Amino acid sequence: MEGPTPVSSLLHAATMVTAGVFLIVRCSILFEYSPSILFLLIIFGGFTAIFAGFVAIFQYDIKKIIAYSTTSQLGYMFFTCGLSNSNLAFYHLFNHAFFKCLLFLSAGSVIHALFNEQDMRRMGLMREILPFTYISFLIGSLTIMGFPFFAGFYSKDIILEFAYTRILIEANFIYSIGLISAICTAIYSIRSIFFVFSAPMASSMTFRRFFEYNIAECSTYMYISMYVLVIASICIGYLFNDLFMGAGTEF
Repeated sequence: MEGPTPVSSLLHAATMVTAGVFLIVRCSILFEYSPSILFLLIIFGGFTAIFAGFVAIFQYDIKKIIAYSTTSQLGYMFFTCGLSNSNLAFYHLFNHAFFKCLLFLSAGSVIHALFNEQDMRRMGLMREILPFTYISFLIGSLTIMGFPFFAGFYSKDIILEFAYTRILIEANFIYSIGLISAICTAIYSIRSIFFVFSAPMASSMTFRRFFEYNIAECSTYMYISMYVLVIASICIGYLFNDLFMGAGTEF
């Protein structure tokens, strides 16, 4: 699905692509009566998360990487619903909305600054040209990786902990699926940061565009939106932990 970056940030963060997870969460009371269906949710969700993560690792289009990342995180949520913990899946869905929206807006800022260039191989050293966008993309990437004390850490760590402590015959296998998916997330996130913001500029065209057209940061409206999402990506997991997991939870 192709679309403008602000539209992608809305659809991938909070509306269309997450509707299936919300349906599963709402119907979870029915699925609890069928252990075989729950196991299918675990298998399909887990392998979707791994497959989409592997596909994202080998992409060079910055928007495709974030889009496949969404697919991977949706698999993670289905996987959690299969573990009979729908409130935790909804918690990750809630956190995911903020940092995925931030990633798409940050990617859109880079694409706009480079005159609609989306191939990461033709980018590089953007951290010196777009410092605020670099910080925003870095925080969004750290959050989706589950870096400690960012929003994504609270939900992803609880998902893995719950999978590991779940009393099932397949517990170690289920935990391994979640762990491999989390490793894939870290790989494609670090790869994106390196190619876009740290690698040497591979194309002289980027230099020429910078000096001739004066590449600059995004507009004020984008700046305000990204700033709000940066704050939310850092704080929202901690602030809403008790609401989704219950006050005084041992997690």
